Amino acid sequence: MTAQDEWSVTCRDLAGRKRALTVFTSNGRIVLVGPPGEAAVLEPLDVGRLRAALRDAVVVVGQEARE
Repeated sequence: MTAQDEWSVTCRDLAGRKRALTVFTSNGRIVLVGPPGEAAVLEPLDVGRLRAALRDAVVVVGQEARE
């Protein structure tokens, strides 16, 4: 996995503390890791960033499948 195959999206937990969601690819799949044991609360801009990270991960998986 290279640095371009992992994305971090800022969020907050239910108590308002800063957290992050991580998106990465593994064995042709997309993995989403949230804050341990917590819910992720996203602002509208953060949802856009999550969407972009997921889109980029799909592109990486598609490229890996073609190779």
